[in-house]
Amino acid sequence: MRQVKKLWTSVRIPLFAILCSLVAGGIIIALTGSNPFRAYYSLLQGSGLAPKASYASYKSMLTDFFSYVNYFTPMIFAALAVAVALKAGLFNIGVSGQMLAAGFTATVIVGYSGLNGVLAKPLVILVGIVAGSLAGALIGLLKYRFNINEVVSSIMLNYIFQYVISFFINTYFVDPVSRQSREVSDAARLTLMNTPVGNLKLDIPLGIVIALLAVFLVWFLLAKTRLGYELKAVGYSRSAAKYAGINVGRSMVLSMTISGALAGLAGVTYYLGYVGSIQPKVLISTGFDAIAVSLLGNNHPVGIIFSTMLITLIGKGSTYMKSAAGVDSEIASVITGIILLFSACNVYIKWRMEHRRNTLDAKKAEQSSI
Repeated sequence: MRQVKKLWTSVRIPLFAILCSLVAGGIIIALTGSNPFRAYYSLLQGSGLAPKASYASYKSMLTDFFSYVNYFTPMIFAALAVAVALKAGLFNIGVSGQMLAAGFTATVIVGYSGLNGVLAKPLVILVGIVAGSLAGALIGLLKYRFNINEVVSSIMLNYIFQYVISFFINTYFVDPVSRQSREVSDAARLTLMNTPVGNLKLDIPLGIVIALLAVFLVWFLLAKTRLGYELKAVGYSRSAAKYAGINVGRSMVLSMTISGALAGLAGVTYYLGYVGSIQPKVLISTGFDAIAVSLLGNNHPVGIIFSTMLITLIGKGSTYMKSAAGVDSEIASVITGIILLFSACNVYIKWRMEHRRNTLDAKKAEQSSI
């Protein structure tokens, strides 16, 4: 019974934050002169969760839904990366840079190699994990050995990855037409693009299977293993964890290594899955949006699945919302920002709820004693 009550408490606070965010977003949409209910419904339509009035050839609600799944798959990995670091008391704000480093490394090593799909796709995943984990481990090592704040080092590495990789793309791998990196081969791509299924053409994301597996593995690591216990202990109190005999430095480096590996998977499923190329001098917002997703999901792997679906639904459906409901797509970013704001207030909301419950319990106890 206590576990059920605890689960409900952990769920209702994010739900309350989401409800407040949607109400606030609806008010903003209404102030622009648009119908908020129509706008929110168009978000569902744009993500394949509700039918549109008409579809182009080879398209349907199912094709929109598969495109939506393809869009949110990297976000699951990125949010898990943020959550693992936060559990150990670290803030990995360099997920976007780690995604870029892993995506570029996998692109150069595998994407342009000419290997067949049987070899190329697993190799892309392996390279992404290795490249991302090395980038994350460097941040953890700098924190452990030199006490360099992980926020500062990860931001600096973001800039380093962004401009060094842009130099190599523009010098060796640029597509003269698109001004992006050359597209990776279909054999190396983690999304099966325009795959005929009946009379439809679907973009089938292979990475979603790995993402769901990663959710289970991260949950198992944090909830059922000694390493997970040590990471959480370090996150609660480093001095207490050290007193208990836990190697705090090792835990910090390992947490950032695991976080970087997950960010690397986010990078390869984005750059060699959803997109297929890399735009120079651009850090995608996925790594930063993942902070909101992780907070909204209470840093719990299962909660992250649902918060990912919500945040990416707003981003994915914003284009259709503009055409169908006449609401500027920038409003979607405003709604996402409001969700982040309310998510950051989760601790306060929880305290208010507990304070109110304790006050009511005290009054009941006082009345029963009279």
